[in-house]
Amino acid sequence: MNQPPAIFDTALIARHLARRQQAGDFVTDLVLADLEDRLGALIRDFPRAAIIGPDVDRLPAFGQTASARFAFERHAAFGPHDDMPDLEGDNFNLIVSLLHLQAINDVPGYLARLRAKLAPDGLLLIAALGGETLTELREAFLAADSMVYGGASARVAPMIQVRDAGALLQRVGLALPVADVETHIVRYSSPLALMAELKALGAANPLMDRPKRLATPALLAAAAQAYALNDSDKDGRIRATLEIIWLSGWAPHESQQKPLKPGSATTRLGDVLARQIPGENSSIGRE
Repeated sequence: MNQPPAIFDTALIARHLARRQQAGDFVTDLVLADLEDRLGALIRDFPRAAIIGPDVDRLPAFGQTASARFAFERHAAFGPHDDMPDLEGDNFNLIVSLLHLQAINDVPGYLARLRAKLAPDGLLLIAALGGETLTELREAFLAADSMVYGGASARVAPMIQVRDAGALLQRVGLALPVADVETHIVRYSSPLALMAELKALGAANPLMDRPKRLATPALLAAAAQAYALNDSDKDGRIRATLEIIWLSGWAPHESQQKPLKPGSATTRLGDVLARQIPGENSSIGRE
């Protein structure tokens, strides 16, 4: 089987992470806090669980559901040669992947291999940066490259869209797939402050087809100008979008809920509506 073309230089990502100038970052903090909330809502025991992330030292050693505390096997997300961490065995009750999927070259293959590591009724839980992340910076660099060099270069990596991610869960055979997204607007004093933080976090351009020439002062100035023109607030601070996609799916098991077969309903929708109290409205919403 032919391998998909390599979009991300995973060895370069590993080197960037190793050279980071600071240990923590607010994105990881957000994801870990959300993971704690999501696990805490489950009434489930996980005798064997693994967690994958860019910084092994920041990954939790233990997790807590509503019914039990459990230990995590911790694995590094970005190795020098392969997208897939070395998970031994195929009997994991829980696998968590954090901030890894957005830089995987073979996303279906990665999901399929994680799926194969799950025990029946095991849970796969993934958090990844979504397609709207850093969209302002991407557009600013496109405008700057056009102005300075007369053409566009890929300086901000493309990221996965939530509509595509949900379909991939079904494609690899996971049951009860769920995809949801959280969007945060982060503000910085200037575009250059945002760029400096990305470099400090080891999040420099990870693309295989990245520009060979370094970003010149003229290019950075043009990008900062375009950014401030289109995405700044009245106080002079600029906005940056952070989109986090959460995916979950279960290895199939006979105990799981299954959808009814088409045509098996015993009650007509019209009959239900006819029995409603006249003048009473029914609505479903989410704030």
